[in-house]
Amino acid sequence: MWEIIKTSLPQLLAAGFKYTIPLAIISFFFGLIIALVTALIRLSRQRGAFMILKWIASFYVWLFRSTPLLVQLFIVFFGLPYLRIKGVLPHGIKLEPFTAGIITFSLNTGAYASETIRAAISSVPTGQWEAGAAIGMTRLQILWRIILPQALRVALPPLSNSFISLVKDTSLAASITIMEMFAVSQQIAAENYQPLLMYTLVAMVYAVFTTVLSYFQGYLERVVDRQVNANNR
Repeated sequence: MWEIIKTSLPQLLAAGFKYTIPLAIISFFFGLIIALVTALIRLSRQRGAFMILKWIASFYVWLFRSTPLLVQLFIVFFGLPYLRIKGVLPHGIKLEPFTAGIITFSLNTGAYASETIRAAISSVPTGQWEAGAAIGMTRLQILWRIILPQALRVALPPLSNSFISLVKDTSLAASITIMEMFAVSQQIAAENYQPLLMYTLVAMVYAVFTTVLSYFQGYLERVVDRQVNANNR
């Protein structure tokens, strides 16, 4: 058993640092951008043609929150190649596994994180907007300098939890042939016929990764609290 662990652990860690962590970090980065834009669109008070954008943003959030992540991965990787449009997409949309994973995880994260960001921005008292306007700041300046720093304090814990969940959700990328940690553990288990040992080992590696991220989350929360408190003095 120890010999299997000794030979398998480096392979799992290599897959984790080569695919699992980069997949999670890149997807979360793009997901946050999507989430912020989506949240701001849905919070906007603009009318007229802008309402179409608000409807699209709301539909996007509903769609990705209402369907399983695994199904979304299959649609992007296996389904889009069959999206053939004569003269436009004659061969469909064929994506590399890693690219398909990034796109799917980013869109999924963006849908969930947008609700977190929207709630955090809404939690900031409206008086903050009025105070910024009173001293001549534009709405964009108020948002960037006053609202978002306060909203970050509220949004940071749930966003950090979303990132930790995303790290674990990357195990689903094995279903589209990305050789991340879970896929490697499956491959090794097929070779040594020790599925219980291998799946337990990869679970422990995920646990170590998420524990480290949890400690980092606590550190970030303390830093943000100190910064916000310093700004309020």
